[in-house]
Amino acid sequence: MTQTMTQAMTRATTRATVVEGLSGWTSAGGLAPAAEAGGRLLVADSWLVRDGRVRGLERHRERFLRACGECSGPPLRRLVEFWWDVTAALPRSGEWFPRVELAAGSLELRLLLRPAPQLEPDIRVWAAGQPDPRTVPRRKGPDLDALARVRRRASGAGATEAVLVASSGAVLEAATASVLWWEDDTLCLPPPRLPVLAGVTGQLIQERAHRLGVRVVHRERTPAELDGREVWLVNALHGIRPVTAWVGGPFIPGPAVRAAEWRRWLDSMGEPLPRI
Repeated sequence: MTQTMTQAMTRATTRATVVEGLSGWTSAGGLAPAAEAGGRLLVADSWLVRDGRVRGLERHRERFLRACGECSGPPLRRLVEFWWDVTAALPRSGEWFPRVELAAGSLELRLLLRPAPQLEPDIRVWAAGQPDPRTVPRRKGPDLDALARVRRRASGAGATEAVLVASSGAVLEAATASVLWWEDDTLCLPPPRLPVLAGVTGQLIQERAHRLGVRVVHRERTPAELDGREVWLVNALHGIRPVTAWVGGPFIPGPAVRAAEWRRWLDSMGEPLPRI
């Protein structure tokens, strides 16, 4: 463990648990309630906390720190201090969906502590592939508002989510989730050369597939080519949600024959937050 991390953990033990809502962070004062802030985010990352347990927290940490570095955010020492203060502040009971943020302009580091919404076992997807509105597709944060507008359009059509497509028509991902699907016994996902976010949950699923000897391939498919297949939308909040309806289109969802077992495995992956 580095000296910086040790110092950050020592600081974190003195921090009180933050209240629900938005907190700003300073190196001197730690987390403190802040006024609700609008505007664009340079970086954001979020995950599900269930009774003090999280899936892949270190992966979320690495993704957040890497993204902050890519956009000339605060130095690593301050980012590590912020992360440990956040970790100390997270509730150890109940279900929560916290989000860490780096604000554009001010470069302020923030924590948005939110109760988790009701978790969904499956999902209805708008069949009309939406042109990708993102300006920074490989970094979570800058395009959250644009993606929220896509989801509102999907909701207006009677769906929960919409699939984003490339100019070629190939499926990229959903507004808030990665898209995976099965072709016979092969687990498929879009090629990494396409503008897709590196999803933590998708990585966990691929690694398990490799351990089990399940073939994993990258393929370009249009929404129409997913007709009749078992399709999953996966993210840190809901885990694995099989598509049970393609709203507004002729596509028929394939039977979700694998989803239940994989979801049980994923739900068991939560690890306890560090004792701080």
